[in-house]
Amino acid sequence: MPSYSERPDRGAPLATIVDVLAAAQKSSVGVSAYSRWVNRPMGRRIAALAFKAGLTPNQVTAISAAFTFSGIVVLALVPVSPWLGILVTCLLVIGYALDSADGQLARLRGGGTLAGEWLDHVVDCVKVATLHGAVLIGWYRFFPLPSQAFLLVPLAFAAESSIFFFTLILSEQLRRFATGNRSRADGGNNATRTLQTLAVLPADYGVHCWIFILWGVTAVFIPLYSVLAALNIALLLVGLGRWFREVSRLTVARPS
Repeated sequence: MPSYSERPDRGAPLATIVDVLAAAQKSSVGVSAYSRWVNRPMGRRIAALAFKAGLTPNQVTAISAAFTFSGIVVLALVPVSPWLGILVTCLLVIGYALDSADGQLARLRGGGTLAGEWLDHVVDCVKVATLHGAVLIGWYRFFPLPSQAFLLVPLAFAAESSIFFFTLILSEQLRRFATGNRSRADGGNNATRTLQTLAVLPADYGVHCWIFILWGVTAVFIPLYSVLAALNIALLLVGLGRWFREVSRLTVARPS
């Protein structure tokens, strides 16, 4: 976990708090371009504002959930229109930035709690499990689908997202257990790391949020969403093999 050489107080200038957060940012290994260069910087500024306002990390998590699930409910219940896509995108993008902010705020306040981490992961799990379900409902109720078979696309995307989330979290926890809570080492040169951040971009939840800006343009959204689902399934298959090989190399000291 990143450490802070000097934690500011609530009266410090906002720019100072943002700089402190940036100096102790978590490792960017395996992080996509959107999370690394867009969502984390947005989260830093929100975390700084929340710190000055005296909010707790759990309160920020709750606000994040309110934005995210409002967007998900709107997708399922409100008839499709161009303005609706803009509204949903704003709600989901802000919710995702707040999701980054709660962890940064926790570290700034001296470290998070197990209950806070549990809450954050449960909210993430629920949004992963429900977002594509809302797409399925919206498509069934409001979209002029070329064929009913297209309803299988959000079902497949929902399954992929849940498997990806669980496997990612499980792999990280096993790595921490085996290595004494150390983060994955930063490997490769800058060019290699940049290519990695771009390669995993389709799997970033932030990218999934932004495509909903085209929700009202059904002739574009349906094929775009379908291609994104296929890319995510392909990345999952590649990732499963890589995670299995990584976990296979881990060793745990056993009592004699």
